[in-house]
Amino acid sequence: MADATADDVDTGTPKKSAKPLLAGLAGAAILGAGGFYATYSGLVLGPKPVAVDSAPSKTAPSGQVAFVTLPPLTISLGKAASARHLRFSGSLDVLPEAEEEVNTLTPRILDALNTYLRAVSEAELEDPASMNRLRAQMLRRVQVVAGEENVRDLLITEFILK
Repeated sequence: MADATADDVDTGTPKKSAKPLLAGLAGAAILGAGGFYATYSGLVLGPKPVAVDSAPSKTAPSGQVAFVTLPPLTISLGKAASARHLRFSGSLDVLPEAEEEVNTLTPRILDALNTYLRAVSEAELEDPASMNRLRAQMLRRVQVVAGEENVRDLLITEFILK
């Protein structure tokens, strides 16, 4: 009984305020955000990193450009697709000295592109945001067939779902 009365009696000590804790948390958040910004913007650890483009870094000296035009491909998309066919045509940016070799490999290149495009879902083909990824995937497959050192880029000239 003595314990029950001791718990019920107010000792008169005031409760501690949460304001110092909240001020400390707010200060830590501000300092953390400032440190992140300083690091990300390059103020602390050097210049901001440059974004890497998916295109190859090889550039031809001016005047040394060769293109191999690929024949148009018509790919059937299947019975469940809302569009029945994909029509694709493009050109390959190649080294001038490799133009003849890439021309002779055109049937293999078309086979690689046809095989890849048949495996891609219709939703991905219809999404405009996925065009860069599709282009990079097709370029990689062409480079595997024709040689990474020979093909610099894939230029899409026609990509139509009908």
